[in-house]
Amino acid sequence: MSPEAPAMLDRRAVLKASLLAGGGLALEALIPLPASALEAMGERSSAAALSAFVSIAPDGTVTIVAKNPEIGQGVKTSLPMMVAEELDCDWSQVRIAQADLDSKRYGEQSAGGSTSTPKNWLPMRQTGAAARAMLVQAAAHEWKVAAGEIATARGRLFHQASGRSLGYGEVASRAAALTPPDLGSVPLKRPDEFTIIGRPVVGIDSARIVRGEPIFGIDTRLPGMLYAIYQVAPAHGGRLVKADTDAAMRSPGVRYVLPIRGNGDADTGLADGVAIVATNWWLAEQARSKLQVEWNLSAAKGHSSTEYRAKANAAIDAGAGGDLRLDGDPSRKLAAAAKRIAARYDYPFIAHAPMEPQNCTARYRDGHLEVWAPTQTPQRGLEALQRALGLAPESVTLHLTRAGGGFGRRLMNDYVLQVAAIAMAVPGVPVQLLWSREDDIRRDYYRPGGWHHFEAGISAQGELIAFSDHFVTFGDGTTPARAAAFNASMPPAGLIQDLRYRQSMIPTVVTTGALRAPGSNALCFASQSFLDEVAQAAGTDLPRLMLGLLGTRREIPGRDNAAVFDTGRARDVIERVMQTSNWSGSTPQSGRAKGFAFYFSHRGYFAEVVDASVARGEVAVHKVWVAGDIGSQIVNPLGAENQVRGAVIDGLAQALTGQAIEFVDGVVQQSNFNDFPLARMPMAPEIDIAWVRSDRPPTGLGEPALPPVIPALTNAIYSATGQRVRSLPVRLSA
Repeated sequence: MSPEAPAMLDRRAVLKASLLAGGGLALEALIPLPASALEAMGERSSAAALSAFVSIAPDGTVTIVAKNPEIGQGVKTSLPMMVAEELDCDWSQVRIAQADLDSKRYGEQSAGGSTSTPKNWLPMRQTGAAARAMLVQAAAHEWKVAAGEIATARGRLFHQASGRSLGYGEVASRAAALTPPDLGSVPLKRPDEFTIIGRPVVGIDSARIVRGEPIFGIDTRLPGMLYAIYQVAPAHGGRLVKADTDAAMRSPGVRYVLPIRGNGDADTGLADGVAIVATNWWLAEQARSKLQVEWNLSAAKGHSSTEYRAKANAAIDAGAGGDLRLDGDPSRKLAAAAKRIAARYDYPFIAHAPMEPQNCTARYRDGHLEVWAPTQTPQRGLEALQRALGLAPESVTLHLTRAGGGFGRRLMNDYVLQVAAIAMAVPGVPVQLLWSREDDIRRDYYRPGGWHHFEAGISAQGELIAFSDHFVTFGDGTTPARAAAFNASMPPAGLIQDLRYRQSMIPTVVTTGALRAPGSNALCFASQSFLDEVAQAAGTDLPRLMLGLLGTRREIPGRDNAAVFDTGRARDVIERVMQTSNWSGSTPQSGRAKGFAFYFSHRGYFAEVVDASVARGEVAVHKVWVAGDIGSQIVNPLGAENQVRGAVIDGLAQALTGQAIEFVDGVVQQSNFNDFPLARMPMAPEIDIAWVRSDRPPTGLGEPALPPVIPALTNAIYSATGQRVRSLPVRLSA
């Protein structure tokens, strides 16, 4: 079915219409995800019901509930745009209301994985179209004409034959009394009829942010609120033995000092800690230095970066581990190759470091917990509260606040558990927990480090005929740590006949997690950098090598539930970025050159070229060209460009600023932006973005533009200097 064709949702889809207090239409849609949305997400089974809520007041104001968390990815604007488009209202009439957590009403509420657009593309539009159909029917009753004679535009209904018109608000109350239509039969607009989708729209909260309005979690204020810090063990995996709290308790402004025993799950549960609660945060932070705490740190002994590196190299040298994928006979092909090359690549642990540190506010009274949380996964937060603290989900009210950056860090709810435990210890008192920057960097769920040993065989004709990658990651020997898994469908898998992907694991006590473009942000650097080496050895360049490997346009099924890979879509973005960047090869010019990389992740196809120069060991990035295919439609071009630009700058920062987290016996050695630096404005290059439209349903954009920029940069550095970057962050000799 064409992605623009009307969605055919099954009979489980239900609309419920009601009259607003004071008049108007309230429309609630309980919509199971359609098959096309599931296919776009690569899902194999049915998902939870999806809901939307639309109301139209008598004055024509349209209120659309934003059900998902807003972390800067723009869904609080783009999802209502889908509804408003099919409703055919004027965007200036739209107001957006942030939903609280209510899984019975809204189904899944989360932010992550670049899934919001594919999950919501059809259901949100269906809801808007259904509301429009009800308004048309109400006007037809009012004018006693056929519904087919009525047109809509910008929040008004028109009967051309009689010259009459009505505003939506004038018939909203009448529409509320009608039987809602069958969602499976509601027609949708053609793309050439869109007036809101595809138009650049400023983020709904942008002006409020510029004005400094209190919309973030850190801005939550309640009468009588106290402020808390939560001191945990200095080493990951540490447990509380005993705490002397007297000196801290005597500190100015301190009201409570609370040793808290966790639930024994240092990875996803409540960690042991000592909370200090005071009349303001600074006083609580100052009292921290007076705590006398004994910790059991034995579990972290030996968990050091130097030990991890040694174990990884030993595993590669020994050929340890097991095969994740074995196609053909790569060992034989390697032995018979006219040219054989090998290289090792590695990358470090990385912290998320969002600008808003972890925080959460809670109040516990009469057996009920009320929470204000900037979380990406509020429903998981409820589950964690039940596991760790025995709180039934029905005894918790969770308000979603805007998050000052997520990047995957707020997929975890450790800070929610901590403030809940504190609030339960001081019932009736609202408490805001705020981590210091040092807490945030040292207690992260880090992007895990990894090591790769690549080998490639090249024929006498310059063709890649064999490929292998021995990947060393973190895990228990059977299951990789969170976000530490390998992608067995990663190119050149599926593009050559003889290939091996092998994996070894190292145990760790360090908490790991998803960072923007999880997995892909590291795997792309290693694989596309080595393939650039392959291209050089084969007498060509990386984009032409990739085009040769992709071959004819076809679809290649993914392994282990990975999405289908379309070689034609990959070819299109590679050819487009070669065109926009005037790619002519990778010959260096006085220390300045271009580098290329491609990757497919989160169902987005992206090819990127970086123009960089190197002088006295310092790298300057002048321009980045991006070509991306995320389907048939860009919902909000302004938001889409912002996501791409942010992803490019994020990737460059990971490579160039020195971002790396190191451990000594489980203790993080970095503490703040002085030794874990972020991107600064002068390093932001010019970024040229080209969209390649395909006939597929639209997919997400928060992540897939990031991975290629890192190897495109390192490949540019090689072309400019001859120095091959095989370890991140980039460190060059002068």
